Amino acid sequence: MAMPLEATVENAGPSRQLLFYTLVLVAFLAASGVPTPLYPLYQSSWHFSTPMLTLAFALYMFTLLLALLTTGKLSEYMGRRPVILIGLVIEIASMLCFLVAHDLTILLVARALQGLATGIATSALGAAIIDTDHRRGPVLASVAPLVGMGLGALCSGVLVDLAPYPMRLGFILMTAIFIWQLIGLRGTRESVSPRSGALASLRPTARIPAPVRPTFLRVIPACIASWSLGGFSLSLGPVLARQVSGIETSMIGGAMVSLLSMMGAVGVWNLRRQKTRRILLLSSILLPLGVSIALLGVATHSILTLLIGFAIAGPGFGGGFMGPCAPSCRWRLTVDAPP
Repeated sequence: MAMPLEATVENAGPSRQLLFYTLVLVAFLAASGVPTPLYPLYQSSWHFSTPMLTLAFALYMFTLLLALLTTGKLSEYMGRRPVILIGLVIEIASMLCFLVAHDLTILLVARALQGLATGIATSALGAAIIDTDHRRGPVLASVAPLVGMGLGALCSGVLVDLAPYPMRLGFILMTAIFIWQLIGLRGTRESVSPRSGALASLRPTARIPAPVRPTFLRVIPACIASWSLGGFSLSLGPVLARQVSGIETSMIGGAMVSLLSMMGAVGVWNLRRQKTRRILLLSSILLPLGVSIALLGVATHSILTLLIGFAIAGPGFGGGFMGPCAPSCRWRLTVDAPP
């Protein structure tokens, strides 16, 4: 007789639960990369300007950061599972908006919902992964988001070029994955006992302790450079790849974003035990080097040179956003408000 899905997750023990939470985290970030290769298609079909294209990505980032600032500690009060559940429901709503989108307005709504869902869920998922396995969890929670972004962009590019329904199929598949994960969440064990204070925790609070302020100011340029490159590649990367290659294909744009994210994951993995100073030094070298090579590719219309540049910049991208954290807390790439 078939075993219920929720039983298979729970009865398999911590290892299966760790895998489940990691896959959910990968799926959230993969979904965020799915629209990237589609932006040129949206732009040509709906005839909106490049600034409006960047607005779609900026809106995603705004709602993501807003959710991180307000709900970053919500799972400490409500529990991990309820917060992940909320994130999954909103993410499914976002996927449905993408599926029915026929103009820029609905696309913006979909991206706003997606940013909100991702921000709500990722904090709780990172904490749930750590709760499940204190040894392997921090590494998985650090690498999974970058792997997810890379997989989402690459697979979406392949589907756009080779599969039917290019503007819909990726979202259909992601909706099915999230529904499966929503069902599977029922079988996971809760690691936090609910307590009062959930509403108070929603008040945005960010503070920089005085002893670390000088260091914080020094690492800001690396963080800005890393996320500027990431934001550019996720919004305008496919458009740039088409212009440089002269080929009307989405796979190259997806591959470019995937290279940056996957090489970023490699950088996080290889540098995870290094001191902050060393990580930021390497990041400060690799980022401008990679960007310079990418610019050379743009100037010479060499797509290979462009891809090589993004591959070199990838470890710098990964190191730039995890370097400022101490080795023991590099998985917590969110703003934690005090209780």
